[in-house]
Amino acid sequence: MSSLSQHRNEKVLIAELKRGSEKALDGVYALYGKRLYAYCLEYTKLREDAEEIVEDVFVRLWMNRASIRQDETLQALLFIMAKNLLINAYRTRINEPDFEDFVHCSEVLSPDGHRCSMDYEDFVAQLNVSLNKLPKLQQQIIRLSKRELLCNKDIAERLGLSEQTVKNQLSLGLKALKEELKKASLLFWILFFVNLWG
Repeated sequence: MSSLSQHRNEKVLIAELKRGSEKALDGVYALYGKRLYAYCLEYTKLREDAEEIVEDVFVRLWMNRASIRQDETLQALLFIMAKNLLINAYRTRINEPDFEDFVHCSEVLSPDGHRCSMDYEDFVAQLNVSLNKLPKLQQQIIRLSKRELLCNKDIAERLGLSEQTVKNQLSLGLKALKEELKKASLLFWILFFVNLWG
């Protein structure tokens, strides 16, 4: 099927899906199921988990079919749904906010337009190496802020510091962390921290 006829076919499938056609849902699955599965497997590394997330994506698509705003393609919608389910599943399983950072980070493109690839374990290991080079107070504050998701006020109370001190140390720590990551020549991490933590 040519890309033009596939595009026309998808428009028809979307219209029929919105009207409640299960056959249209099967058609959308035929278009995106394998790609979504490959995307999920890249992060989960487990076939059963990837299959379950893809299944959940299409269940949610069906349940919310009447509110679909897209008319041309569902690609972006489906991959965003899969990404959110990946993050939720991983957090539920091991309660590690680092995985969300990893998913965001791995989607940052290098200057030549290729996606950077790195295993989650490598990501966490390098992040911890860089973090451990910071002064102890900055390490504590960054971990409480970015991993335990505490606000500055709660961090200040926990550590017996002023809120302004927490804010200053967090800012200094994140800048220093970016510099450590630059030394590691991890361009996509630098971009990630500038966008998400900067």
